[in-house]
Amino acid sequence: MGSFTAWMRWLWRQLTSMRIALFLLFLLALASVPGSIFPQRGTAPAKVSQYLRDNPKSGLILDRLHMFDVFASPWFAAIYLLLFISLAGCVIPRLFEYWKELRSEPPAAPKNLSRLGVYQTWQSDVSAELSLQSTAQGWDKKGWRVRTGSDYVSAERGYAREFGNLLFHFSLLGLLVAVGIGSSYGFRGTVIVREGFGFANNVTQYDSFTPGRAFSVNDLAPFSFSLSKFHAAYQVGGMQSGAAREFHADVSVKAAPNAKSKKVRIEVNEPLRVAGVTVYLVGHGYSPEFTLRDSKGNVVWKDAAVFLPQDANFTSNGVVKAPDSVPQLGLQGYFLPTVTTDFSMGPRSIFPAANDPKVFMSAWQGDLGLDSGIPQSVYQLDTTKMKRIGKEELAPGEKWVLPNGQGVVEFTGYRQWAAFSLAHDPGKGWALLFAILAIAGLTMSLLIPRRRVWLRITESQDGGNLYEVGGLAKTQAPGLPADVTKLAQIAFVNAPEVTRD
Repeated sequence: MGSFTAWMRWLWRQLTSMRIALFLLFLLALASVPGSIFPQRGTAPAKVSQYLRDNPKSGLILDRLHMFDVFASPWFAAIYLLLFISLAGCVIPRLFEYWKELRSEPPAAPKNLSRLGVYQTWQSDVSAELSLQSTAQGWDKKGWRVRTGSDYVSAERGYAREFGNLLFHFSLLGLLVAVGIGSSYGFRGTVIVREGFGFANNVTQYDSFTPGRAFSVNDLAPFSFSLSKFHAAYQVGGMQSGAAREFHADVSVKAAPNAKSKKVRIEVNEPLRVAGVTVYLVGHGYSPEFTLRDSKGNVVWKDAAVFLPQDANFTSNGVVKAPDSVPQLGLQGYFLPTVTTDFSMGPRSIFPAANDPKVFMSAWQGDLGLDSGIPQSVYQLDTTKMKRIGKEELAPGEKWVLPNGQGVVEFTGYRQWAAFSLAHDPGKGWALLFAILAIAGLTMSLLIPRRRVWLRITESQDGGNLYEVGGLAKTQAPGLPADVTKLAQIAFVNAPEVTRD
């Protein structure tokens, strides 16, 4: 039992050492790197699905290692928790030591002041008792903590340096707690909204939704918004032709079901904030509109389908599923905002704006697999039980009569869609406060010097009194000689100079 207790004490001492705390802080930063390399389910679920499709073997291994959920992974949480324990075990004992230090007097003068880094001496016949008293009063008025002995005056200043150090480390603890609260009681979600359509803050409306461990979907604020218009502008010509120069989403927002609608413009650096939720504009694309009719002329599908961009020029792919047609019908293809004239590399767009839009579609007939009960992606078409019946390219307003009179596909136009990321983080305000305090504490610990100065008066062998002033700094302090000189002058005023070195 004794050896186990000793081993646990050793383990605790190692964990709460500053060396391990710095190592864990570095490890936490290193563990965050995969979150910026690989797409994350909380912010880009479509990209995660695409990555898994493109890399089925390595993607499966990475998924098991939580590379697509880095900040919700158990290994990231373990590092996070160990860092918190390490910082707490390191900083809290120092707080009690600092409190004791504040209540204690400056240390007594050392025996040999001449060994200190800064040293001055002179002789005088003035009473030692009078000089000690007046020097102590003068140093105290200058903001130094003073202690008087039988033959010395001790002064110290710079206690705020350690306070700044403690403030920095406690702010790091507070920052960890704030981030933990935000991740536990907050949520993140993504949604794609087409022009003319809306979104209500309900979990069923999200394309992806990642709640914190302590968050309840019943706590979702009942706000809503609709996308009135999405605008994008691109550079024409030059080296950066096609680069985005401006895009924003005009939305109508209701903070509550019975509230009055309010028009708001959401831009990249100007998110929408409503009911404690921040709505960011994170992407956009095109939704071509189709009308599908069966062999009898009945409309079996009429809507705008979300197509996902595949490159910077918004070559986008997507699918349309018409389960009500007999037999079931599916469309699979590409939407090109500005179609190329060179098809040697296949259909592609040469500019992101819809200057010459076209769709290249293939039609499939058979069983869509929607009745199997297995969830399907709205961006993929399962053709294992289907037969391709034709391919066609369409411009807006054109129709495609399917072979053998099996129906008609009409490309009626297109809408734009915008992708929004919604986040509720109750700890972000506290996180900002602790970050500011951490910077303030670090500044104090770096700029405020900690130094000690002593005056000793002893009897001289030549008669009279020998005055010695010495100074010491915990760290390199260029201003120490000047401080010692100022304090020595205060002592020297009450001791007329006889001999001064």
